[in-house]
Amino acid sequence: MSKGILVVVSGFSGAGKGTVIHRLLEKYDEYALSVSVTTRQPRPGEQEGREYFFRTREEFEKLIREDALIEYAQYVDNYYGTPRSYVEEHLHAGRNVILEIEIQGAMKIKKKIPEALLIFVTPPSVEELEKRLTGRGTETPEVIAGRLERAGEEAKGMEQYDYILVNDEVEDCVDSLHEIIASEHKRVSRNRDFISEIQRQARILKKD
Repeated sequence: MSKGILVVVSGFSGAGKGTVIHRLLEKYDEYALSVSVTTRQPRPGEQEGREYFFRTREEFEKLIREDALIEYAQYVDNYYGTPRSYVEEHLHAGRNVILEIEIQGAMKIKKKIPEALLIFVTPPSVEELEKRLTGRGTETPEVIAGRLERAGEEAKGMEQYDYILVNDEVEDCVDSLHEIIASEHKRVSRNRDFISEIQRQARILKKD
């Protein structure tokens, strides 16, 4: 069984990355969604191990000291992080682990785990991004303006990713994401053991 790939997915707010990821999980069997650890309180309907692993601040800081997190950050007085054991368990079981995270976290993971696959999801244009944010009807013009301003900053980091994925039609985007990951499994750098075994067998044949 080949080891799974850690796939880090980032993108602008309003790019539809969450929709794409959840559709990928529905459509294909070989994926698992990374579940983060947080110190914030559970919201109504949230379950331990499904939305998040809920921990106290002391427990979280112990995970930091033990290097048990692939990455972590602090937002509005709460910690959020990616548990190493959960990710590695699924990878060794042959599943590709999808981690939806912002650029700062993605760069930390790229530094710590160079073999991670980084994908940035974007709409076809900034005009379309603004249209989608406005179309939600859930945010004020000020919030939308803030998200667009933030997108301008995030766009500067797009070149740090391995692939850019344009989300125009969701199903096409999902299939493209799946194809990218499938192709990555065939990359030479991910198949060193297999190549060594073929080379060993070829040397035996040559002696004969």
